[in-house]
Amino acid sequence: MNRPSRNSILCPNCRKLISEDESRCPFCGIQAPGSRWKNNPLTRGWGSGEQIIRTIIYANVGMYLFSLLLNPRRLGLGFNPLGLLAPDQNSLAVLGATGTFLMNLSSGWWTLLSANYLHGSIFHIFFNMIALYQIGPLVTQLYGPYRFFAIYTLSGIGGFWISFMAGIPLTLGASAALCGLIGAALYYGKHRGGLFGLAIYKQVGGWALFILLFGFLVPGINNWAHMGGMAAGALCGVLLGYQEKSREKLSHRLIAAGCLAVSALALAWGVLQGVYYWIQ
Repeated sequence: MNRPSRNSILCPNCRKLISEDESRCPFCGIQAPGSRWKNNPLTRGWGSGEQIIRTIIYANVGMYLFSLLLNPRRLGLGFNPLGLLAPDQNSLAVLGATGTFLMNLSSGWWTLLSANYLHGSIFHIFFNMIALYQIGPLVTQLYGPYRFFAIYTLSGIGGFWISFMAGIPLTLGASAALCGLIGAALYYGKHRGGLFGLAIYKQVGGWALFILLFGFLVPGINNWAHMGGMAAGALCGVLLGYQEKSREKLSHRLIAAGCLAVSALALAWGVLQGVYYWIQ
């Protein structure tokens, strides 16, 4: 007797291996995962979030390298290790650094997004990307990949907005968005409670305390952006919810898609301005 063949596919939402005829994914709960409507390149999900984390890292590294190439004769090559391979400040301003100096311009609001993908030295981007690689998977596990990216983007905007309101003239870096991830993890640990929630709260709380103390002790650190990012991340956690409260919905996908679109537009505008600056 011949048994009916069962084809295996990757779930379009969580990217786990399942049977094509499953009525609901046993891992993430999405209905009809084998349907063509859900299992195609346009509607396929972001999986566990590893790809979106890598994409953020690639975007940061790409923008950093581009900022170095815009004016290679003015790179930071002195004896200060914190300023090693520092891009020219004019190049960073053209590509989308933010702060009161640039935000007061009529077209400066897009820099609230672009500044999250710019860095002032090789050590600046190295430590930020290592931090993202450490905390990113944790937040995607707690909130899901769509909410993760929404928290990352909105916290970066919120942190730099607070920084602008505090009068910081020029600032950049991924740390405001990273602090937003920390703020969201702190909210999760506090709200969930229990042994697991308490462990998350204590671990991430240690990171938050270190970041704030480091910002107060080391000159040139924008603690306003750090504190604003943490507050924005915690607020996003409250408004968006986490995985154990509710699985990601279409609304979360739409918010993440909107964040991805405006981030891409801001970076594209920065690159266009950089090309124009380079050919001048």
